Amino acid sequence: MRILLIEDSLDIADAIVTKFEREGHVVQLAQDGNTGEDFAIGGGFDVIILDINLPGKDGFAILASIRQLKLATPVLVITARNQVADKVSLLDLGADDYIVKPFDLNELAARTRALARRGLGFSQPTVGVGQLQLDINTRSALLAGRPLDLGRREFEMLEVLVGSAGHAVNKEHIMLKLFGHDDTGTLNAVELLVSRLRKKLTQSDVEILTQRGVGYILRCQNQALE
Repeated sequence: MRILLIEDSLDIADAIVTKFEREGHVVQLAQDGNTGEDFAIGGGFDVIILDINLPGKDGFAILASIRQLKLATPVLVITARNQVADKVSLLDLGADDYIVKPFDLNELAARTRALARRGLGFSQPTVGVGQLQLDINTRSALLAGRPLDLGRREFEMLEVLVGSAGHAVNKEHIMLKLFGHDDTGTLNAVELLVSRLRKKLTQSDVEILTQRGVGYILRCQNQALE
């Protein structure tokens, strides 16, 4: 999971970053509103965690801006405001969830995972295709009931492909989801990941097909393409 955290308090930001990185996620930190908005517009994130009181541009303005641009990335707002009117305003602007300071990091993590699953089209933490099962919360995988050893980006690629199982996923979309705007993110890197995953899925009923000029399709071998 790639998370954009827009938070100007170093103590709070450090605690959140540490929590998610220990769980194997990638966190991009922005400490002012203008930088955070630029990152959000650039895309490539599964969830945005957005503080309200920020230097440069506040959370209300950032939220309004990204929703006006039709960006669908789930947004979890951190707010010190506990007034019903403020919560209603945030939800009306396009926030998907909110949490009030002070908060428990475990609750924040659980809410973030739930939004990420929703963004990927998953309603449950365990999802799969054929003999392949992914646990989104623990970031682990089973193939035919046995643990499947996956690197972080291999798991993230399977998340994306499982979320669109049976349908082609654009290579550029995969690259943005996995690497964001990191210079290491190239189409060749995506192709290498696909090659490694195909070897790991050998002798199972799950396969990754290439649709020329489009991208990749994950499917169970007895599933007809749509």
